[in-house]
Parts: sequence; C-alpha cells; structure tokens
Amino acid sequence: MLTVTWLVIALPLLGFVVLVATGRRLGEPWAGWLATAMVSASFLVAIGLYLDLLGIKAPVRSYSENLWTWLDVGGLNLHAGLYVDPLSMTMVLFVTGVSALIHLYSIGYMHGDKDFAKFFLYLNLFVASMLILVLGSNMVMTFIGWEGVGTCSYWLVSFWFERNTAAVAGKKAFLYNRLGDVGFMLAMFLTFENFHSLDYSTIFARVDSVSSLNITVICLLLVVAVMGKSAQIPLFPWLADAMEGPTPVSALIHAATMVTAGVYLLCRVHPLLHASPTASLVVAIMGAVTAFVGATIACAQQDIKKVLAYSTISQLGYMFLAIGCGAYTAAIFLMVAHAFFKALLFLGSGSVIHGLHGEQDLKRMGNLRQYMPITFITFAIGWLAIAAVPPLSGFWAKGDILDNAFAARPVLWGIGVFTAALTAYYMSRLTSLAFFGSDRWGQKHPVDPDPWAHHAEVGEQRAPVESPLVMTLPLWILAFFAATAGLLATSGNFSLSAWVDPVFGSSLFSNHLPAGDLWVLGLLDTVVALGGVALGIWLWVSRTDRPALEIPFLRNAWYVNEAYDTLLGRPSTRLAHFSAEEVDLKVIDGAVNSLAGLVRGAGRIVAKTQTGYLRNYALAMVGGVVLILAFMVTRMWWG
Repeated sequence: MLTVTWLVIALPLLGFVVLVATGRRLGEPWAGWLATAMVSASFLVAIGLYLDLLGIKAPVRSYSENLWTWLDVGGLNLHAGLYVDPLSMTMVLFVTGVSALIHLYSIGYMHGDKDFAKFFLYLNLFVASMLILVLGSNMVMTFIGWEGVGTCSYWLVSFWFERNTAAVAGKKAFLYNRLGDVGFMLAMFLTFENFHSLDYSTIFARVDSVSSLNITVICLLLVVAVMGKSAQIPLFPWLADAMEGPTPVSALIHAATMVTAGVYLLCRVHPLLHASPTASLVVAIMGAVTAFVGATIACAQQDIKKVLAYSTISQLGYMFLAIGCGAYTAAIFLMVAHAFFKALLFLGSGSVIHGLHGEQDLKRMGNLRQYMPITFITFAIGWLAIAAVPPLSGFWAKGDILDNAFAARPVLWGIGVFTAALTAYYMSRLTSLAFFGSDRWGQKHPVDPDPWAHHAEVGEQRAPVESPLVMTLPLWILAFFAATAGLLATSGNFSLSAWVDPVFGSSLFSNHLPAGDLWVLGLLDTVVALGGVALGIWLWVSRTDRPALEIPFLRNAWYVNEAYDTLLGRPSTRLAHFSAEEVDLKVIDGAVNSLAGLVRGAGRIVAKTQTGYLRNYALAMVGGVVLILAFMVTRMWWG
C-alpha cells in the first residue's frame, strides 16, 4: 500500500486539473462535489497508508520513495521523493480528513457564488500543496509545497477581490510570507554548503560533522521562515487580515493547512534544533510571547472571525513553546487537537455569519442559541475544548505543553498559564456575545459597532436561520473529534506519544515530573480554565459595553500595523518617491537624455555638411584627395 503514497497527492491535484478544464461546465454544485470527492478519496488512501505503516515493526516505521531524479548537477542531486513516517502520516491524516469536511461544508456556504467552481479549484490545489510539503523527502520538495500553500492562500484570501479590503489582505498575506520565504531559501543554501545535500536523511546523519554555529544560523533562518508562514511575532499581522476570504478558507488556513506548516517544519528538522540550544530558546521565547500577545488582542476584537484569528496566532505560539522545550510530541498533539476545534469554531462562525446574512460583528448578534441550536451546541464544544476545560481535547493537549514548559523553562510556563486564562476568557466572551443575551441582530443602532467588521446589508436583518445539513454535518463530526481527541494522550500503546515518539528519539525532552506534580499542574490547569470561562460569562453574558476591557491598544492589535507603517511603510514610500522623482528622472533619465542630446547636437553639426549641391561634395572629395596626397608626400619626405 505504501507504494501508492503518491496517490494521496495526485487525487486532489487531479481534482484541480479537472476543475481547470471543466469547472465552469460542471458548475454548482457538481464542481464542489467533485472537489470534495477527490479530497475524501485522498483521506481514504491515507487511512490505508496508516494501516500499512502501522504494520511495520517499531521503532523503524518509515518508507521512502524517489519518484524520479529531478536535478543532478555537480554535487546537487535532487529527487522528487516522498517520505512517510509517523510524523508525516499524522499530518496527512488530519490534513486530508479535516480538509474533506471543509470542502463538504463549502458546498453549502458558497451556494450562489458566481465563482463557485473556481473556489473549489483553489481548495483542491491548496490541499495538494500541503501534502507535497509534509511528504517531501528533501527541503526543496518541502519548499515547493511551502510556496504552493502560500500562492493558494493569496488566491483564496483575495477571492472576493471586488472588495478592496480583500484584495489588500491577499497582497499583505503574500508579502509577509515572501519575507519569511527569504529565510527558508537562505537556510537551504547554507544547508547545502555545510551538508552537501538537501535530503533530510542525509542532513540528519551528518549533524555531528557541522559546527554548532552553522547549525544555529540554519535554524534561525528556518525560524524566520516559520514566523511568516505560521504568523509568529513579528510577522503575524497578515493572519487577522486574511479573514477577508470566505470563512471555509479561514478554517482551511487555520486548521488543516498553511499555518501548521511552520510547526511541522521545525518538528521535521528536530535533530538540527536539538543540536542548537540557542535556536531552541529563541523558538520557545517567540512562542510564549506570541501566545500572550495574540490572546490579549483577541480579548478586545468585535469581529467574530478576528477573535478566532488571533486565537490561532496564540495557539500556534503554544506549539512553538513546546518545540522550543524539546516537547515535539506535545506540539503535534496540540496541532491535531487544534485542527479539530479550530476548524469547528471557524465553520461554526461561518454558520453564524450565514444565518445572519453576512453579519460578523459580535455586538450585532446575541441569543443565537434560540435560533441556531445545532450551531450553538457544536460551537460550544469547540469553545470549551479550546478553553482547555476537562475532559475535552484542549485540556490534555495544552496541559501536555504546560507540563513540559514547567519542567524545562518555568518562566515561560508562567506566561503560558496566564495566556490559558486569557484564552478561556476571550472565547467565553465571544460565545456569550454571540449566543446569549438579547436579540441585538435586529437593532438598527447596536452598541459600539465595529467599523472594521463586515455587516449585513441594509434590509437583511431578518431572523437568523439554522444552516443546511451539508454545513451542519461537518460541525457534528468535528465536534465529536474536538471532544474525544484527548484519547490520543490516554490510550496507552495506541497513544499519539507511542506512535510519534520514536521519530524524535533522543531529541525528545523528557520532563521526569513526579505523578504528584502532574496532578497539581492538571488541577491548576482546570482551575485556570474554569475561572476564565466563569469570568467571561459573568462579564459578557448580559453586557456588550465594557470599554475598560476593550481598550484601543488591544482593539488595534498593539498598534503593530501602525508601527510597521510608520517605521517601514511610510519611509519606503518616501524612498520610492525620491527614487522616482530624483534618481530616476534626474540621474538615470538625465544621463540618458544628456547622451541623446550630445548625439543630437553632433548630428546637427554633421548635417550642415549635407547641402545638396554636387559642387560642394566634389570640392570636399578633391580636398580629401589633396590631404591624403600631402600626407603621403610628407611621409616619403621624412622617411
């Protein structure tokens, strides 16, 4: 079965090709069903691959295949190669599974859109690119998938490009990711210079032969790459603006593809990180700070999707905190759990927006549990899961990270615990404003409307309606896994730890905490989660106007965008104007125009000799002959 690993990628890629050729003719809904079927088939193949890989005796559970030789120049030998091990297999399973549900949901959500077929074309290519990224056996294959998801995110974020905000958001996402990609490319160049290969197995086998300084520089360059792709400080602002795309795109980017690529990449190169304590510390600090900053910003947002966007930034920060502590399995565990509950939350928010005819402002919602009971029940499971309320998946996944952080980096553990309280609070605030309280969706002048949120069109303030089955079925499935994914930590020989730990071997941090400490930490996590939930409900279930808790500093995301605009954007604009008006016009164009003027002047002088009279030309010829004869006589005389 492992010999058909390529089929996992080929199926969604085939869907993309078919939709390019026939998408418009297929139209709605068949284009959506075709795309969904292709990703679902990829998921079924992935299950077969998993079972086959499970049959290989541990700890050497891996399979590699070179499909063809791509490039063989000098010392660089590149293969279009695939590598399957428990790490990549875990990624493939949740990428294809969650993506299939998002595709199914999108059939209902995108109903009536004029570019229905094109949307699913992009989704299929997005999934194929992510699968290339996680299954690539070398850094170049990973980079191809890396660029593929970046390109697809640009197309999908700016899908409704008729809106200027969507077009700008797409360009912003593209440019931020290009900044990070510079780090990836430089890391590849330096890796080849030191390891003479870009194949992962060769690189890892030669780690001891490369200086720690060079390994640290390679790791830090990869950190720059993941800053862009996974929206970590300082390259996180693009992810909130990416909410301009259709809500299924937000779910796909945040849960199954794109932003999880950075987590996967650092886990894949764990031998390099393990050999560089400095780089690991940088990753841990970056993660803890990002988790805290993202959570504080989420506490004051009014757009339902932006709360979830900053929540993703914060949760990714937890994953990088775990990686920086060497707790790679804990990072993977939260990534899997996050895929379920964040896809659920985004699709749930999409159901809310769909039911409210385009409204995204939390202050213009309220009491939706009465009108959308299925959306409320499933969303509530996602809310309590991300808040880390036991026994849901978030409790086990986030607790695993905090336990390791407590043993490895206690100061960062403190930041993580406080951030966990903020997470429970802001998600309870979101749920209270959207699903409890009064029917604010019918008010013409709601309290403190968000000028940046999308609102329902005038005349669309009808009673909310529950979403159709094609949208609610994925919500039920995701809710089930968001609730039960904690079993991955508690199922003994069949746990995620038993499955993935052999991949990391000696690189994996072991906290060696006694059972008593683990119980105390678990109890503390529970108190923090329940306390945050209780505080959020108490403050917001019947109120929408608490300005003291929604200060401009947080509502404007720490003014990071404004800072970049002041420090980089405006100076760059002035430099561009100076270059255009002074350097280009006066220096470059001036030099060209001066040379042209010189030639033109010389031409005018020479043109004066062109009189049109034959006698003048004959006289000139005679004069020339005389000069030549004089020259020859002179040479003979002096010779």
